Parts: sequence; structure tokens; C-alpha cells
Amino acid sequence: MRPTSAIVRLNAIVENFKIVCRLAPGSKNVAVIKANAYGHGAVEVARALHDEVPAFAVAFFEEAVQLRDAGITKPILILQGTLGDEVVAEAAARDFWLLLHNQQQIDQVLSAKSTRPVRVWLKVETGMYRLGMNLEEAQGACEALVSSNNIQPDLVLCTQLACADDLASPVTKQQVSKLSSFAAQHKLPLSIANSAAIMAWPESHADWNRPGYMLYGNSPFATAERNDEGLLPAMTLASEIIAVRNVAPGVGLGYGLDWVAQRQSRVGIIAIGYGDGYPRHAPGGTPVLVNGARVPLVGRVSMDMISVDLTDLHAAEIGDFVELWGQNLSVNEVASSAGTIGYELLAGLTGRLPRVYPK
Repeated sequence: MRPTSAIVRLNAIVENFKIVCRLAPGSKNVAVIKANAYGHGAVEVARALHDEVPAFAVAFFEEAVQLRDAGITKPILILQGTLGDEVVAEAAARDFWLLLHNQQQIDQVLSAKSTRPVRVWLKVETGMYRLGMNLEEAQGACEALVSSNNIQPDLVLCTQLACADDLASPVTKQQVSKLSSFAAQHKLPLSIANSAAIMAWPESHADWNRPGYMLYGNSPFATAERNDEGLLPAMTLASEIIAVRNVAPGVGLGYGLDWVAQRQSRVGIIAIGYGDGYPRHAPGGTPVLVNGARVPLVGRVSMDMISVDLTDLHAAEIGDFVELWGQNLSVNEVASSAGTIGYELLAGLTGRLPRVYPK
């Protein structure tokens, strides 16, 4: 069998959720498991967290249905809300919570022919300028929703922070102030904090938080932050060396022969590529761990393989263990080398890559 897999330590995700709870002890925390739990496996992660969390959050309806069909019974918040009249009744029946962000969605909920009320959150635009109603629109929306028999009597106001991972930006404080003032007028509960805000902006901690990236043991900050030390990376992207080539000086390797040996070299071929989700745009020099030692990526990333320079790692041979990212090599460092973010690398892992869940 191909020796390549994403090894996911579910106990690490549980421990990371406990860190969330310690950082924001006065809040309830919705575990965000959209995009297949950031590549870690939504059903498996939901099962591991089921007894720890009050609710889960996903991006859209189909992700919520997948969890219900797998036996997950906790409430599920759908972050993009409803996109059709027929969805409202099914959401109420399945205990899906709908995050509404425009008047069309609100009208669909208010006019729905459902035998039971649905639970909704209302997204308010405070500075992200993506989804959400401005404060003037939200005023009327709150009044209509609170007075409707189609809505459970626990409307939550929420917003999306635009710059929470930038500790020097004034935007987060401005957004928190806007929504807090608005919520106080209506005496409604709030949800503001994402992972970065949970870790670094305690004034954003509200009735509900929405941790995502940090659940998987990764910091959303580009530099070290005081609350990231205890996080446990949950995934190790692993493979093996499947071939070793001796390359003479002046000889190129891989597609385009982009990398040319400057000395007598040993190159290891590793069984992973962009077909698995390893970033095709990762440049030469991107770090890879072979038996725990750092070696540089060389040549182009191909669909099924990458190459690394083993010249200074004399003992490396076929079958040796390779860590592409994980406990000993941060996905954030690999992402930075590739000019992207760790979120993209994790969420971009493909379906052909097996997820392995050690006991």
C-alpha cells in the first residue's frame, strides 16, 4: 500500500477545545468543523468532540446533512444560512441553526410553512464588508425575527472579525464596540470571537465563540502569541522515501529540469504530490523532515511525488519516514514557504489521501 496518509490525533483536538474553554470561561463555544474539519475529517472530529461541545458549525447545508446522516445529534449552525424556502422546515426538523445575513433569507424564514420554529443567528456587518446586514437594516430584522412564531426565542447576533490576527490593527476593537452597543439596545446574546480573537482579544469573548483553526492545534498568528504554546497540532502529513537517486553536478531533475545539481548529490523521491493536496507552488528550499532531520525540497512538485536533497543526510534510505507537516514541522511554516496560509493547505487535502486515526 502507498505509505502516504494524514495521521489525525483526535485526542489533541479535544485538548485544544479545552484550551478554548479555559481562555474564554464565560462563553459557550461552537466548534467549527467546516471544510471537512479543516481537512481532518468532519465526522470523526464531531464524534470525538460530541460530549465536549454545545454545538458545531459548518459552512453550508450539505455539510450539516452529512453530519446528521452519520449520527451526530448536537445542534449544527450553518454559517451561510438558508438558500431556499424548503430548507427552513428541514433545518427546524433536524435542529440546524441558520445564520441569516440578508433580507431574502429573513423573508424565507418569516414566511416558512414549518410545524416547528427554527433557531437563527443574525449576522451584522461591522467592518468585514462580506456578509451581513448593516446596523440600520439589522434594527428592523431583529424586531421582525423576535416577534415571529417561526423563530425560537433565542436569537443571537454575530459578526465576522476582519483583522483579529493583526494585534496592531484598531479594527477589532471598533467592530466589537459596534456590535456590543447594538446588542445592548436589543438585549440579545452575542457571538464575535474566532480563533484569533479567543487567543488575543478577551474583550471579544461573548455568549458564543466560534473556534476553528486553533482546534486543530495551529495558531492563526504569523508570529508567536502568548496563548499558542499549549496548542497540539492534530495532524501529521506523513509519507516515505520510495527512491534515492545519485545526481552528478550539472544534471537537472524533475519536470522542466528546474533544479540542477551544483555538486554530487543524493536526491530522495517521496510519495506525495499535489494530487494529495501538497502545494504545487511550494518552492525549492521548502522544509521537509526525513527521520526528524530537515532537508530542502528540490525541483517541481508533481502530482504524485516530490524530491528532496539528501546529500547532507547520509544515512537516509528508501522506506525512511517523512513528515511534511505536523508535530515537528508547523503547517504554518510550510505554508509560508509556499506563499499561502496553513488554512489552505489543511482544507486543500484531497479525498485520495487516507486519514488515519490512531487509538
